[in-house]
Amino acid sequence: MIDKFSRSWSLVKASAAVLRSDKELMVFPLVSAAATLLVLATFLVPMVGWRVLEQGFGVTTAVWAFLFYFCQYAVIVFCNSALVGAALMRMEGHDPTLRDGFEIAWSRIGAILGYAAIAATVGVLLQGLKDRDNNIVIRLLGSGLGAAWTLATFLVVPVLVSRGIGPVDALKQSAALLKRTWGENAIGTVGIGLAFGLMTFGVALVGVLLAVLAAKLSWALALVVAGVFVAAIALMAVYQAALSGVYSAALYRYASAGEVSPGFEFAQIDRAFAPKSA
Repeated sequence: MIDKFSRSWSLVKASAAVLRSDKELMVFPLVSAAATLLVLATFLVPMVGWRVLEQGFGVTTAVWAFLFYFCQYAVIVFCNSALVGAALMRMEGHDPTLRDGFEIAWSRIGAILGYAAIAATVGVLLQGLKDRDNNIVIRLLGSGLGAAWTLATFLVVPVLVSRGIGPVDALKQSAALLKRTWGENAIGTVGIGLAFGLMTFGVALVGVLLAVLAAKLSWALALVVAGVFVAAIALMAVYQAALSGVYSAALYRYASAGEVSPGFEFAQIDRAFAPKSA
């Protein structure tokens, strides 16, 4: 267990080193977060006004859910494609700009929208399985299929960015690459998520304590303290998204060609993603 955490931390540091060399990569998750919030507001207001959510998971709700998922996935995958495209350029020794990243994503817009439609369809189906009116077995099945879908699509964005293929072929290649190189030890992804989860919990805990103490002096001061820590947590989420994008790009390079990206030589990426021995 200690060895697993050590490797995960090495992967986090290697990804962070790439980000330090090109801080512009942080802009892509910021754009993605702002755009997804805009999409959420655009759908949430009419859904609440028309009481769509009160109708249960019926045809109307499914249509709304599909449209919402499609728009959300389109925005997220587009921005992730820009991030991964720029990260791959950086790992190949180039000095990418924001424009380079967005141009890469735009050049694959057809495949991105196609994948967004597939992901939205899967999202609606999984949501239907996890509906609270279903029995616990069906809900557990939906959760299990959701986890499997997440694993199978882990490398879709790097594949879409790097290869001139459609979304269906990208899904197949992502699953094939994952099956061949990852096995059952997704240490890098779990490590990044765990590290940031613990840090976020720590920051949130300190923020609550300081806000409570500040409230004894002034409610205005308490609000300022809370606002600072909320902003810090939001920035940590953006940084985590950027780290995950850089990591997926590095993993793709290793999975597709056995090439360990610069800065990852000592992160033991081959051990972290080797199939588990019998």
